[in-house]
Parts: sequence; C-alpha cells; structure tokens
Amino acid sequence: MSHVKAGGTAKNTRDSQGQRLGVKLFGGQKVTVGQVIVRQVGLTKRAGEGTSLSRNYTIHAARDGVVTFTTRKFRSFAGKSIRRTEVTVQ
Repeated sequence: MSHVKAGGTAKNTRDSQGQRLGVKLFGGQKVTVGQVIVRQVGLTKRAGEGTSLSRNYTIHAARDGVVTFTTRKFRSFAGKSIRRTEVTVQ
C-alpha cells in the first residue's frame, strides 16, 4: 500500500481583517473639521476641547486647528483616579 490516507478538512482557515486602529494624526499636525484623529476600541484616549467622540469611540476634529495630546487624571466609575491621554484641537 503505497498511498497516503485522506486528510481531514482544515477548520481554522478563517481570519478577520485588521481594523486599522490607532492614532491617525499626531501632536502638532494641522487638522480640519471632521478628520479622524484616533480610531480605538473602548475609551483609551479621551476627547477633549475641539474634538467629538463617535459611537465607536473614534475621535474626530470638531474644528480646524492643531492637534495636542496631554495626560490628565480622570475619576473612574469605581472612584479610582486613572491617567488617560486627552486629545484636543486648539
């Protein structure tokens, strides 16, 4: 018997495409109204002055200006103080 037995079907061949998340415009760059600054899952970066937060937590520019990133302390739901990056347009 010089043949190979039939192999089973592969079940783990499916994979989803990457979501292209991350910071799209960095600090000091010029931005216009509606441009995407950060795409994120969850609220890892906070929307500050001059920005808006969409339903999928994407931060957009609400006005023309220059992007700045600052670190601030926020109060969590449990009352703990946590550091988060705040995105603003000035």
